[in-house]
Amino acid sequence: MALKGVCVLELAGLAPAPFCGMVLADFGAQVVRVDRPGANGDVSRLSRGKRSLVLDLKRPRGAAVLRRMCARADVLLEPFRRGVMEHLQLGPEILQRENPKLIYARLSGFGQSGRFSRLAGHDINYLALSGVLSKIGRSGENPYAPLNLLADFGGGGLMCALGIMMALFERTRSGRGQVIDANMVEGTAYLSSFLWKAQEFWVKPRGQNMLDGGAPFYTTYKTADGEFMAVGAIEPQFYKLLLKGLELKSDELPNQMSIMDWPEMKKKFADAFAKKTKAEWCQIFDGTDACVTPVLAIEEAVHHDHNKERGSFITDEKQSVSPRPAPLLSNTPAIPSSKRDPFVGEHSKEILKEFGFNQEEIDQLNSDKIIENNNLKANL
Repeated sequence: MALKGVCVLELAGLAPAPFCGMVLADFGAQVVRVDRPGANGDVSRLSRGKRSLVLDLKRPRGAAVLRRMCARADVLLEPFRRGVMEHLQLGPEILQRENPKLIYARLSGFGQSGRFSRLAGHDINYLALSGVLSKIGRSGENPYAPLNLLADFGGGGLMCALGIMMALFERTRSGRGQVIDANMVEGTAYLSSFLWKAQEFWVKPRGQNMLDGGAPFYTTYKTADGEFMAVGAIEPQFYKLLLKGLELKSDELPNQMSIMDWPEMKKKFADAFAKKTKAEWCQIFDGTDACVTPVLAIEEAVHHDHNKERGSFITDEKQSVSPRPAPLLSNTPAIPSSKRDPFVGEHSKEILKEFGFNQEEIDQLNSDKIIENNNLKANL
């Protein structure tokens, strides 16, 4: 796999960092999740392919264990606010002095500088500060966040994984690691560069532009059975096929790009879609370039013919279904683990042995509750 042999230490946190670590693990990295004592596991359920070590970083001896591990690691992934790692004597200036090749990835909400850098926040707050949230929502309604996908996972976890990839590549030339300041505000803004680069698409108020639900040919419609179809027929040739499928005549409708007539056109399109079920519309539009597709529930997406043909979803040993890692690499594809997620502290002792700790040291750390070893739970 592409990242075979890369050792990553992921300090346990919420959604963005676990997703970043899972991406690295899916593509072959050896990822150790460093959990806190008393933790109940990864609440984000994104620990596929990882192992768990419980380590009390708030105690000096626990921090010393992590420093020793970082001397052998390729990547440290930490999800805390500015100053937390420095307070623990685990800042990059200390760890990279001992291991100049270490890539120190910092994934936070607001970044390592700026007046908000020490503040708490969630996806919706980062999305708001990036300027992107102001563009999302129906006309006349409040802005709304698209779940917690955009800032947490797109601007946060995925952008951080990209940064780690670039730092690993650069290290092949310089032989040195570097510090990555990945944060969800700037990551989301960068992910949404099109908003800044194509201002002509956003001249109308929110929800009244072509790509935000304002256009009758780029939105969703309810079907006769209460389901929905997604329409994205922007180009004239696609729009023509849309009208054909809806049995509407172009000479009886306003011009496609007549913005003033869009509300009226949306009503006509809605009336047309309401006459047939989702299955019936699929029969009409499948195999055409009308850019009309069913809005699938998660359960339906797994069983859709196209996704099944590509193997887009995978099943683990507990029969839980999740998306296959993307993108596909022809020579070194991801091979995601099919095993269950690790119990907290399941691999504490074996991990420390791999990092050069002898049995006496491990037993003492366990006795002093610097680490927790919960491998017995794994055998139940």
